Amino acid sequence: MKKTAQLKNLVFAKEILVMPGIYDGLSAVIAEKIGFKALCLGGYAASASLLGKPDISLLTLTEMANHLRNITEVTDIPVLADGDTGYGSILNVIRTVREFEKAGAGGLFIEDQVFPKRCGHMEGKQVIPAEDMVSKLKAALDTRIDEDMIIMARTDAYAVYGLDEAIRRANLYREAGADMIFIEAPTTSDEMKRLNQAVSAPSLANMVEGGKTPLRTAKELEDMGYSVAVFPVSAICAAAKSVWNLLKLLSETGTTQGYGESMFCFDEFNELVNLRGYRKTESGYAAP
Repeated sequence: MKKTAQLKNLVFAKEILVMPGIYDGLSAVIAEKIGFKALCLGGYAASASLLGKPDISLLTLTEMANHLRNITEVTDIPVLADGDTGYGSILNVIRTVREFEKAGAGGLFIEDQVFPKRCGHMEGKQVIPAEDMVSKLKAALDTRIDEDMIIMARTDAYAVYGLDEAIRRANLYREAGADMIFIEAPTTSDEMKRLNQAVSAPSLANMVEGGKTPLRTAKELEDMGYSVAVFPVSAICAAAKSVWNLLKLLSETGTTQGYGESMFCFDEFNELVNLRGYRKTESGYAAP
């Protein structure tokens, strides 16, 4: 089954879909081995891993598309990719959809922030007129070749104008043809329930540790009406903390002894990245 169809089936299934946020090929491999059915590549994780910089529109379309391609080539499960604002105007949106589709995205989403955007849980966001976002959405929907590729509309209007305007925009975007809706950064459980009651579309909950939206379990989010839950920066934040602790130990003691229980040994790591499988493929073509 195509990855796009896989993701579509998972989104429209009765049970909530939980997607970890991955940030490179290795984290994607790990997530698939653990048993997740789909993955999310967010802009913050990509920007931090590739550039070591925050999610403030510094990462370009081509950098994101190439990063996405590297990830989709090492996993058999679909990836929902962050298209930010579409990287500019309507014409930029058209190119974004084309590049993401060629890169193997299972689905993608674009948002109604002003370019350059800010991470959804940062202060100082601004949004474009809803009508302009509708135009971007229609261009995105007309551009996709595979009708099974989900295109989700994200609105950041809550932080600027409040929940009522965010709901109004979400319904506009749904009417324009968006397959899914993502209202970013509600701040209470009551608001989370209300937006799901007010918008008739599959919806996504964005769980950011230390962010504006309260952390809830997948079951709690399902009961609120969400179809999908993503944890976009959990893995990269955990990885950064682990690397920090390891390198601090090395700096202070001159050795990594004592950290072994918190890391894969060399043989385990080779198994994780399937060294044996690649060697087997290589030997099958080797000269006698």
